[in-house]
Amino acid sequence: MNSHLNDIVFNNARVVLPDAVHHGSVSVQRGRIHDVNGHGTGVTGTVDLEGDYLMPGLVEMHTDNLERHLMPRPKVQWAEMPALMAHDAEVVAAGITTVFDALGVGDADPDSLRGSTWHKLLGTLEACARGDMLRADHHLHVRCELPAPNTIDLFEPFRGHERLSLVSLMDHTPGQRQWENLDHARVYYTGKKGWSGEKFERQVAHSAQLQAQYAEPHRAYFVDYCRAHGIALASHDDTTVAHVEQAHTEGASMSEFPTTLAAAQAAHQRGLLTVMGGPNVVRGGSHSGNVAAADLARHGVLDILSSDYVPGSLLSAMLRLVKDGITPLPQAVAMVSLNPARATGLHDRGAIAPDLRADLIQVRVVDLPDGSQQGVVRGVWREGRRVM
Repeated sequence: MNSHLNDIVFNNARVVLPDAVHHGSVSVQRGRIHDVNGHGTGVTGTVDLEGDYLMPGLVEMHTDNLERHLMPRPKVQWAEMPALMAHDAEVVAAGITTVFDALGVGDADPDSLRGSTWHKLLGTLEACARGDMLRADHHLHVRCELPAPNTIDLFEPFRGHERLSLVSLMDHTPGQRQWENLDHARVYYTGKKGWSGEKFERQVAHSAQLQAQYAEPHRAYFVDYCRAHGIALASHDDTTVAHVEQAHTEGASMSEFPTTLAAAQAAHQRGLLTVMGGPNVVRGGSHSGNVAAADLARHGVLDILSSDYVPGSLLSAMLRLVKDGITPLPQAVAMVSLNPARATGLHDRGAIAPDLRADLIQVRVVDLPDGSQQGVVRGVWREGRRVM
């Protein structure tokens, strides 16, 4: 990317800094933030943001959105390149300049995405990146389903991959963690996956057998791999203090989607960053019947927001926390930029500060008739180059 050709000055902006909001300007040189001037500037040739917010580009560390484009309906697989391009355009339109494409490995069903190999998609991703066809900066987050017999085999194409920066340990066995409530699990699997009631009951029994056989040895394998290769490790759906203690002992730095306040508080006490879904905030609660993300924020134990399955929810959730008086704007913005960047080892982005990457978004906040607010992304720049 010829970022040095995209020197630019943003003027008349409400600049969201790590600790404050200032009306002023930001200058960019060679794709990096050069200067932050809180008093504005009259330099000709600037981009007038018309009083809109200038925020750091959002960093999305856990989204199922690419999988959704690859399989838009159960058992309907879409071609890799159009799916990737549609996903890339959607996340950038939501203000996301760095995205961790969350790809699951491990499923007993060979017709599912997570039960088949990712070789072809990874090749497509590299080809599109080399051709400068992607608007966002793409990284990989591999979600490992521990009780699945084929999880380690399906991890093979990610082994040593330069884009792999995050691994999460999952166990979706009904009756515990996310699916502690079997009624909620039944609604999900019969609704989204189209299972019959009889199939659900069979799978519940079979899942318990698989968990007993594979979960612990697979967990040990991925913990060792992350330690050996310096990959960030996240636990998933922690429900109890014991779950958090195990993750902490294993070297996890994040607790994704804890299902209870007790688990989130235990994670906070042990230095694990707590990740919750933007849709949870926007909807006012978890679709699985678990703890509300806003409640964790009120208790001071919410560190990172993920869009999960709706890319646009990042901005909406952030504004909801501010509108409800739970979190000040700079801290809410950090939940979707600086905090996830630091958690995944990306120390060159996530805030508007000199020498960091000029990954920036122009956002206008609109008041809606129902009293809520909507953030409209009006411009996106990655390393100083406009991508939307």
